[in-house]
Amino acid sequence: MREPAVVWDSSLLGYDLGGEHPFNPVRLELTIRLATELGVLDGVPLLVPDRAGEEELLRIHSSEYLEAVKQAPMAGWDVGHGLGTADNPVFSDMHDASALVVGSTLLAARKIAEGEALRAVNIAGGLHHAMRDYASGFCVYNDCAVAISWLLDHGFDRVAYIDTDVHHGDGVQTAFYDDPRVLTVSLHQHPFTLWPGTGYSAEIGTGGAEGTAVNIPLPPRTKDAGWLRAFHAVVPSLIAEFQPQILVTQCGVDSHEEDQLADLSLSVDGHRAIYGELRALAEEHTGGKWIAVGGGGYQLIRVVPRSWTHLLATVLNRDVAPETPLPPLWQDTVRRAAPRAELPTGMTDGGDIAFKPWGDGQDDPVDVAIRDTRRAVFPLHGLDPDDPRD
Repeated sequence: MREPAVVWDSSLLGYDLGGEHPFNPVRLELTIRLATELGVLDGVPLLVPDRAGEEELLRIHSSEYLEAVKQAPMAGWDVGHGLGTADNPVFSDMHDASALVVGSTLLAARKIAEGEALRAVNIAGGLHHAMRDYASGFCVYNDCAVAISWLLDHGFDRVAYIDTDVHHGDGVQTAFYDDPRVLTVSLHQHPFTLWPGTGYSAEIGTGGAEGTAVNIPLPPRTKDAGWLRAFHAVVPSLIAEFQPQILVTQCGVDSHEEDQLADLSLSVDGHRAIYGELRALAEEHTGGKWIAVGGGGYQLIRVVPRSWTHLLATVLNRDVAPETPLPPLWQDTVRRAAPRAELPTGMTDGGDIAFKPWGDGQDDPVDVAIRDTRRAVFPLHGLDPDDPRD
């Protein structure tokens, strides 16, 4: 039996935008500590990544951009290419640290492509906003897109990418917007209300790939039930029709109601339910092949460690019961670092994840997004946008 792979090394903490920047690597360290204390990682070898080489980065990024990233720490601020901004400040060893994140997701992809694992998880990945020649949204290199490109050259002809971050997965969509081999699906807060201002239902792909870009823009304050209602109304039907050979998922947790950078209202329980749905999709449609990466998430203590511990547990088939209390040693570690932090007591928020399926006759606030998205892409897949059975 092929055991799931977990990619992790403390060197990944070097992707550090510094100061008071919200993309703080402490969230990764606290996640690994929590998963370890709960026994989720017992007996699991943690795979140590190498930096991605230039030939791999050039799959998605331009040579001019790579050179700019390498030179940026010496050039200082405002070096162009989106570098040296408040969102993407220059930091020492930026190229090496960013290439290591890409290398970690590539390692996950290689383990699956070479038959050594069916599933792999890299919580340090998920830098889905980086574009071909500029940094964007805290993301320097796009590990998701590089890994998908690599998979397409190593035995995979159909890749499905599902992005559950609160922000639109614009960098990955852009990279494959005209490639019919890649289905990109993004569920995110409505672009009229949140950066980056893209991800409308009408963005469906181009150049023979129409229907392979799928966007579900959700209204602010959408809760677990609404999110899951939208997911089930759109995603399973498209995955079943597209028949991917592997699932790549970006599992950002900035959709949580306590996240300070956005306005959705999911709970840790909702995140746990999402990971279970992704696992089920992989089991049903890709023979279990699934790469899960991290992403956004800025409530560093109360949310990210718990949600991504659930992600690790789901990938490893070691699901953590919601009522599980937080380990005292982990709590003590946090209190020493942040004495005034208010800690949750367990691995649940007490969130209600029950939802009514779309087409049941009720009019949910997310139904506008559901109808718009289904009508934009379902006919292109031979599906009836108005039939709840499709």
